[in-house]
Amino acid sequence: MKIGVPKETFPGERRVALVPGSLAALKKLGAEVLVESGAGNEAGFLDKAYESAGATIVKDRGQLFRDADLICQVRAAVANPDLGQADLDQLREGQILVAQCDPLSDPQAMSKVAEQQAVVFAMELMPRITRAQSMDVLSSMATIAGYKAVLLAASHLPQMFPMMMTAAGTLTPARVFVIGAGVAGLQAIATSRKLGAVVSAYDVRPAVKEQVQSLGAKFVEMELDTAEGEGGYAREMDEEFYRLQRELMLRVVADMDVVITTAAIPGKQSPILVTENMVQVMPPGSVIVDLAAERGGNCELTKAGETITAHDVTIIGPLNISSDIPKHASQMYSNNLTTFLKSLIKDGTPVLDMTDECIAGTVVTRGGQVVHGFVRELAGLGPLVEKAVETPTSPTAPPPEAADSPPSSESAALPDAEPTDTYKLSDD
Repeated sequence: MKIGVPKETFPGERRVALVPGSLAALKKLGAEVLVESGAGNEAGFLDKAYESAGATIVKDRGQLFRDADLICQVRAAVANPDLGQADLDQLREGQILVAQCDPLSDPQAMSKVAEQQAVVFAMELMPRITRAQSMDVLSSMATIAGYKAVLLAASHLPQMFPMMMTAAGTLTPARVFVIGAGVAGLQAIATSRKLGAVVSAYDVRPAVKEQVQSLGAKFVEMELDTAEGEGGYAREMDEEFYRLQRELMLRVVADMDVVITTAAIPGKQSPILVTENMVQVMPPGSVIVDLAAERGGNCELTKAGETITAHDVTIIGPLNISSDIPKHASQMYSNNLTTFLKSLIKDGTPVLDMTDECIAGTVVTRGGQVVHGFVRELAGLGPLVEKAVETPTSPTAPPPEAADSPPSSESAALPDAEPTDTYKLSDD
């Protein structure tokens, strides 16, 4: 079979779906890799590197789509709503697309994608099970985002992160507050600590307290109802919960030089956690990096894709932040996809084994229908009626089960360390 890797068309996207280092593993699966010329240039992977690894360079994008049995992309469908439509129009019956498709943001759009009769996998929907950790693109990209967020904050902050004792006097360390202790938050904590900052963190799930402390940060506790949902994810709460949370958080934010927010809900608007009142009480020159900017932002004043100054505070709302470190982001994404393809391809042929949770949990369209239960529910579609479809990629199999809950990033394993102090806040 032939795997096609086209150049990304989403504005500002610098990543590539597969890197040269993954080609050896794909060859062992019986696959030939076609790469559009220049696809990896911005990530530091030139055509000659792909050729040396055994790939065929294709200059005509249309030819690549016609020749490939399976297409690997970073962003497709809803994740690339404008320029990505031209690629969707080229999909044919039975052809496979593996990419980030963002189906939860616009599930109705996936019904139109289904009309192409292609088999579309959305990697964001990877189930949260142990075996799927090596395929979890959300966690991989969140790692990049958490690291980059700290670098953005450090470059805009009018002071250094570490404490320094110099002949000219002692410089106090920066105080960093991370809201959300998922993968991005934990990476932001670790990076801030490496730079010498004093770090505090808060999460609506009390269970992550130990993970935060293991990285040397102080866990901020608030006397609120737990917001931990099924599978360890943070669940969406009502407005009264967020109102009380904001009142308690005001006291912490007032003392911070840097605030990094990471609370995003797949397919939904991000909750407002940092209000304008909080921004007003922050020290002059302090910085907020809002990693939830793509979905509206956690800060009330965030402007997606912009860096603004309000009340003497710099507020950064980055978009597609993992693309800012394209080499390692591509490497991690490529490893995720390669591991997934090892489950999908058997003896050189793609096989949709619907008893495999990773395959059943990520396939969104097949046989002209939206087959993912949760996406169908969001799109307002009725119960799935399986059509008799006989293609090499659709062996007889039961329909996929509905996802129990939207996917999210999974916390990484953390080293053991001595626990540190804990802040406790209440209404008293």
